[in-house]
Amino acid sequence: MIARTLTIFIVLAAGTARAAVPAPSCSQETLLVQGTPVTIGYCVTGASRANGAAEIIVPVALTYSAPGGAVRRSTELHFLSGERVSRVLQSLDLTGVGLTGTLHLTLDYSDGRVQVEGALLTPGAITIK
Repeated sequence: MIARTLTIFIVLAAGTARAAVPAPSCSQETLLVQGTPVTIGYCVTGASRANGAAEIIVPVALTYSAPGGAVRRSTELHFLSGERVSRVLQSLDLTGVGLTGTLHLTLDYSDGRVQVEGALLTPGAITIK
């Protein structure tokens, strides 16, 4: 009887723990940069946390790829807390994907998801999105 109760408790606890960890929230978009498709993806990899300075820190896995290569890295993005949609700028050096220049992204964070809102290529200040 005790073994059966203990087994039921363990099964319920395991199910609750699994449900408490949400699946990563990901976005992916392909932009045409210098005539080449560049796919940019962001996945929120953990819970956001406040840093005590009116910011929330969001851990993400970033992937960007093109026919000339791919770059993957983990980072933390700092957004303003208390906003329905919060924005941050991030610059991507395109040499890792076989292109020249820097892609300056405006990222927005809303409802637990990071996505590309705007993109500007330099040099030349070329609007991509």
